[in-house]
Amino acid sequence: MKKKILAIKIALFALAIISLSCAEKKKKINLVFPETNLASENIIPKPSKIIATNSAFGLDKNTVIYTSQASNEFEAVGQFLSDKIEELTALKIPVNSTELETVDRVIYINQSDSLDLQVKESYQLYISKDSIIINSMTAEGAFRGVQTLRQIIPEKSNDTITDHAMWLVPSGKIIDSPNFEYRGAMLDVARHFFSVSEIKKYIDLLAYYKINQLHLHLTDDQGWRIEIKSWPKLTSVSGNTEVGGGKGGFYTQEEYSEIVAYATEHHMTIIPEVDMPGHTNAASVAYPILNGNGKTLKPYTGTHVGFSTFDAHKDTVYAFIDDVVREIAALTPGPYFHIGGDESHVTKKKDYILFVNRVEKIVQKHGKQMIGWDEIMQADVDSSSIAQHWNTKKNATDAAARGSKIIMSPATRAYLDMKYDDASIHGLDWAALIPVDTAYNWSPTTYIKELKKEDILGIEAPLWSETIANMAELEYLAFPRMIGYAELGWSTDENRNWEDFKIRLANQTPYLNRMNVNYYPSELIDWKKDTTNDTLKN
Repeated sequence: MKKKILAIKIALFALAIISLSCAEKKKKINLVFPETNLASENIIPKPSKIIATNSAFGLDKNTVIYTSQASNEFEAVGQFLSDKIEELTALKIPVNSTELETVDRVIYINQSDSLDLQVKESYQLYISKDSIIINSMTAEGAFRGVQTLRQIIPEKSNDTITDHAMWLVPSGKIIDSPNFEYRGAMLDVARHFFSVSEIKKYIDLLAYYKINQLHLHLTDDQGWRIEIKSWPKLTSVSGNTEVGGGKGGFYTQEEYSEIVAYATEHHMTIIPEVDMPGHTNAASVAYPILNGNGKTLKPYTGTHVGFSTFDAHKDTVYAFIDDVVREIAALTPGPYFHIGGDESHVTKKKDYILFVNRVEKIVQKHGKQMIGWDEIMQADVDSSSIAQHWNTKKNATDAAARGSKIIMSPATRAYLDMKYDDASIHGLDWAALIPVDTAYNWSPTTYIKELKKEDILGIEAPLWSETIANMAELEYLAFPRMIGYAELGWSTDENRNWEDFKIRLANQTPYLNRMNVNYYPSELIDWKKDTTNDTLKN
């Protein structure tokens, strides 16, 4: 097997070199690299297997990127890597160029059919003095491998070489696959609105740690955040309010499509949520015919829950939902549609069951798989529908008993809107205080002992926005805990260890500062001094 891998590496490197221009090459610089240890790099999530060979690949101005020519998606991954290298180093690394005079080293992103690649996100990363090879069956897997490579490119070049800066990447082999196929974050844009640019920044940060799902909570009592052309008052009337009386906001369908496209470029699925039958005051203010609680309606800017409901017996309500699901589904290429379903306290149980059963059929009619908060398991839902566990264990075990998959988001462990500790400026504490170690030290597989691993689709960390109104406050609650949740989703229980993780987390400081992330500087972490600009996050 080792001989086969070596042969593949040599062949790929040779192919890349042969494809270059026949112009005369300049004399290579002979270097003696310092000893490295790939296994001690601060990679998050921790890969499945790392083997160090203690040398280095010298990333420099004479490096090129080649990708599998049969796939435009692989070339896009190569261009993404080139762009990120330029952001970090100012090096302009060409992608699939045949017009170069000097090539010293090659990064090759290869579409492979190796049986060693277990799932679509699996990748192999081989690093030697002359080449870096990323093997994957899919562009998605290659993209995950690129995130690992980004994390081991040093912030500073080796400045011992006059006029020829090099960034020394430790050599060795990484074999990696995700533990769960679903690794998500949720952002509530209904209580407080977040702009397209803010969502894009969150996508950038999440993708770096291999998160592959972004669930947007688009509607609630306080506001409706997505344009529905067949029901325009949803945004003209209810897009202008939020918690605390702010100006709110909403996404036009073009802006929502821009978010979806940006997520797709980062191999991330957008999951839209329209919360119902509760959490629906904003929709019913715009269209009172939807209202089911018999009370006079007015815009709501508080934070109480459970007082609103749709009328489960009106055909108009289901015509409305059909239109909403149809328009959003047409804009969302991912497989999921989230119907909410939580905290519908004023909906009679029999009406709730009727409602969820009918809405599931509407979602399926428009080609989507339904997700709902774990309360939906009170209804007679299909086994293809997914329960998101946040509160009630019985709902999760009922889901497993009927063959439904479960997303693990227990409020006491995974809710990003909970305070870290009593000193936290933002956040709530109704579920728990969740310091960084508590956020990390649990297993989605064993949290509910009655569940088996095959019952669990993955993990998601929700961030409700009652107490936050801007990107800095979002980052304060999300980071660094979101980084730990990323590892919970990707790495196996056997491969995770708090003492090891907190060292790797401490060394994320240069990246977080470079991205201007307002992370919470937990005293549990011995944060690395950022020598890039000689500052430490306050």
